[in-house]
Amino acid sequence: MAHIQDYGPAAPHGPDMDGTHDPIHTMNENERQIFDYLIKPDDSYNPDGVYWADLPLMKRIAFVTAYDRKEAARELGNTWAMFKRDPLEPFRYYFRNMVVPGAGLGLEGYVLFSIGNLTPLFNAVWKTCWDTYKVCNETWVAAVAYMEIVGIIIGQMLVGVLGDWLGRRWGLIQDATIMFIGLVMLVCSWGTTLNGWVICYTWSLFFYGIGVGGEYPMTATSGMENAVGSGKVSTKEDRLHRGRKVTSAFLMQGWGQLANQVILIVALLCFHHGSGNPPYSEVAVQWTYRVSFAIPAVGTLWLVYFRTFKMRSAGKQLAAAKKKSKVTGYDTQSLKLTFTYFGPRLIATAGGWYCNDIFFYGNKLFQSNFIDVITKNSKSVMPGWLYNLINIGVSLVGYYLASFLIDNKLYGRKKMQMVGFLMDFILFVVPGFHYKYYTSTAHIKEFQAMYFLSSFFNQFGPNSVTFLVAAEVYPTPIRATAHGFSAACGKLGALTAAVLYSYIPTSEKFHVVPWFGLAGMLLTLLFLPDTTGLDLKEQERRWQYIRAGRESEYHGVAVHPKHLSFYERIRGVGKYYDAELDYQQKIEEMRSDWEASQARQAHEKEGHFDDDDDLHDDSVWSSDVSTYFEKTSRSPNIAAKEKYGNGETMQ
Repeated sequence: MAHIQDYGPAAPHGPDMDGTHDPIHTMNENERQIFDYLIKPDDSYNPDGVYWADLPLMKRIAFVTAYDRKEAARELGNTWAMFKRDPLEPFRYYFRNMVVPGAGLGLEGYVLFSIGNLTPLFNAVWKTCWDTYKVCNETWVAAVAYMEIVGIIIGQMLVGVLGDWLGRRWGLIQDATIMFIGLVMLVCSWGTTLNGWVICYTWSLFFYGIGVGGEYPMTATSGMENAVGSGKVSTKEDRLHRGRKVTSAFLMQGWGQLANQVILIVALLCFHHGSGNPPYSEVAVQWTYRVSFAIPAVGTLWLVYFRTFKMRSAGKQLAAAKKKSKVTGYDTQSLKLTFTYFGPRLIATAGGWYCNDIFFYGNKLFQSNFIDVITKNSKSVMPGWLYNLINIGVSLVGYYLASFLIDNKLYGRKKMQMVGFLMDFILFVVPGFHYKYYTSTAHIKEFQAMYFLSSFFNQFGPNSVTFLVAAEVYPTPIRATAHGFSAACGKLGALTAAVLYSYIPTSEKFHVVPWFGLAGMLLTLLFLPDTTGLDLKEQERRWQYIRAGRESEYHGVAVHPKHLSFYERIRGVGKYYDAELDYQQKIEEMRSDWEASQARQAHEKEGHFDDDDDLHDDSVWSSDVSTYFEKTSRSPNIAAKEKYGNGETMQ
């Protein structure tokens, strides 16, 4: 056995052989500063080492505002430096980090919301099929609106589980492949009769929807874990910009909607002799419809290639989490524990998403009905499409504003979702109870403003937040499953809207929908924790304690009352929070990791190697940290022998 001095200078009092340590009183001031730098980053702790959520209100506002201002200046400086090097570099950066991760959702938004855009065009040229149902089965025509949603629900549940079982990368590849095949089916859909074509169109949308459904949990989890990283120490990118990174990918859904509407307008003008007015020829509509789906098919084929060959490390954090928990395959224990400890969070994420999609998908699938009120039942599809462009533009402003403010500690996720739900409630309930007044010629502008503002607050609120928090409030091993379940419940809301809206007039929709906004706000208030500013590594730490059956021994910020739901605070989960005790625990956990890394190195010197070396992260150990642990720890060779035995290889 090697002597302790082989691993650094021995402590004056000799090595600590009993395994107990008092980290607060055994370190000097320089060592304390180093550990403060690692454990108490200046974006979350003030110079006195106080967590930002523990500060009094005015000091909290001053601290957050000052740091955010400094961070904004740093980012603007970096952007300007990129621009000076190359004027196109900021755009390439945005494309790589925001557009590419959200490409699947952009393509999904393009196709999914084409239903609401194409329906009035089909109705105008095939009235006997889409309106009077003389030559088509009414059930199959109605199924166009909801069969895709059924496919999405299946995809969300299926790929959510597969993403946690086989890994994020394979889930992403599978989604893109299914969406590509679905688009080919849409472009080539045909039938010997109009009713046969409607049936083919419906099943193509169903198949495509399976790929769309998987895109939700895969994009959210991979985007979040890319921001967080798989190392032991959290990053400033995680703490300050995790929400923005995920929602920046999600807002590509809005660009997909915009692209679909623009392409439909341009295609109809091209194939209808430069005019957007009726009567429309069947040939022009067929070309418009098929070309509009052929274009995203090309983009989706590229997405299959990119995810197959350029995203090989997409599942690294999941693999690291499974290795730490000694799990292969699907982590059923984590699933059971999630229902036990985070069941109310499922109520918030699933229930909130359900309420949101009553608004969001209901409006998108039947937007032509609402815009008909503004355009006074115009015979041409062009006025409705142009008004929809305005609506999408307003929505995009909401998407971007949500992306910019979702990480702000003074506003953040929970407040944003509650305000969005409340405003949607108000903006629908007012015209609901004064429908004739606001849809009259004299007051149509007020109706238009309220309808467009409801789109803004839906994006600057629940539609963006639900996508993020449904992955964020759950641990890594079952994150995709929980997100997929929540998203599937959301699509049940879309299905509810698709069925319900088919049987009630537009005026009654304004009586029904607002109450889901009020319900969503209440669910958010009661059951959703606020993860704004929470270091996601802390949530993973807490999860390791829960998984080991030692929930009460975790004292970190993941159980700070600020980051717990109202229900969790009532249950007393926050009583375990203790900042000073947590500080000591973190040092001891770092010591344990350091000893394990030293043991690996000592073991490798003997010719034994770990097959999973790429999942270990020893980059955290600076010379100062190592020196401190060396003078207060047992010999790494003792730790190695205890862990691996004599001659036993690491597994």
